[in-house]
Amino acid sequence: MPSPIPVTRLLPRDFGLSLGVCSSPLTKHSGDATLRVPVTAFHKKLACRLWSSVIHWRELCDLESIGSGGFGLVFRATYFGETVAVKRVKCAKNKLASRQSFWAELNAAHLRHDNLVRVIAASTQANGDDVSGTRLDSVIGTIIMEYAGDVNLQQVIYSATEPLLTASCVRYAADMARALRYLHAHGVVHLDLKPANVIVSQTGVCKLADFGCSLKVELVRDPDSPVRRMEIGGTYTHRAPELLRGEDVTPGADVYSFGVTLWQLLTREPPYEGERQHVLYAVVAFHLRPDLNKDVFSASGPGRAFKELLIRCWRAEPNQRPSADQLLTELSTELSQS
Repeated sequence: MPSPIPVTRLLPRDFGLSLGVCSSPLTKHSGDATLRVPVTAFHKKLACRLWSSVIHWRELCDLESIGSGGFGLVFRATYFGETVAVKRVKCAKNKLASRQSFWAELNAAHLRHDNLVRVIAASTQANGDDVSGTRLDSVIGTIIMEYAGDVNLQQVIYSATEPLLTASCVRYAADMARALRYLHAHGVVHLDLKPANVIVSQTGVCKLADFGCSLKVELVRDPDSPVRRMEIGGTYTHRAPELLRGEDVTPGADVYSFGVTLWQLLTREPPYEGERQHVLYAVVAFHLRPDLNKDVFSASGPGRAFKELLIRCWRAEPNQRPSADQLLTELSTELSQS
C-alpha cells in the first residue's frame, strides 16, 4: 500500500510548487480542487514534456469504460481530439488507501520513456458534466494518460491462441527491463510489476502502467518517513519475500517481480496454485518459487540461460539480485542470438 506522503515529495524539485489546495492526500482544503502546479503549454497538443496539473474538462469527451480495479475505473476517451486513457481513482472502503493510491500514481508523472505509460494531466476533482456513470462524490482524483494499446501482457500470455515465440518473450522482457532501469535511475520503485500492468501497443512495444503501489526510494530511506511503518501493496504472487517480511523496499523487489513475469511469459502458466496464505508462508519460510522444472527450461541454450537468470532474480536477499541494467544486458544478448 502506498504511503501517505505529501505531494511535494512526489513531484520533481524544480516544479516550484506552492503549498495550497490539496497539498497532501491527507489534508482537506476548501475551494478549487485542482493541483497547484505550473501549467505547461501544449506542444503538438498532448505531446508536452511535463504533465499538466489542470484538466480541461470541455476537451475530455466520449468516455467509454474499458476496465476497473481495486481503486479505480479506467475509460477510453478523447482529449483535445486524441485518444487517451482516463483513470478515476475512487474511494474504496479504505479511504486512506484510496488517497495513497492516487498520489502514488503521480510518482512517475514527470518521467518520459518509451516503455512507460505517460501521464498527460491529473486533478483531484472529477468533471460534474460527464456521463460516464461514476458517482462523482466517490472520486478521489482523475488521471489522464496516453492510450498505449488495447491489450495487456496478461491477455497476450493467457488469451492468445497462437504460440508465443521465444524471441517475442525476450523482446517483451527487454522492454520491461528498460522501463525498470529508467524508473530506478530516477528513484522510483514500481512494486506491482505483473503481466496485467504491462500494456502492449499495436507495434508490440511493452509499456509499464499502474503506479498505484509505487514509492520514492528517498522516502523509504528516510527514518522518519511513514513508508517505513506502512504495509507495502502489490500482488501477492509477484511480491518479493523481503516485502512480505516487512523489510525495507529496494529496486530488487521489482527485479523479483520481473522474474515471475518472465516465467509466465515463458511457460504461459500461473506462477502458483493453492491458497493465498499458504503461498505467502511458503515463499518466506521455505523459499517457494515458480517451478523451474518445466520443459522450456530443460533445453540447452536459451532455456538454460533463462533458468539461471530467474534463479538470480529470485534470490532471497535483494542485494544479490541483478540490477535492471544487468537484466537488459543479458536479454540483449539473447535478442542478438534469437
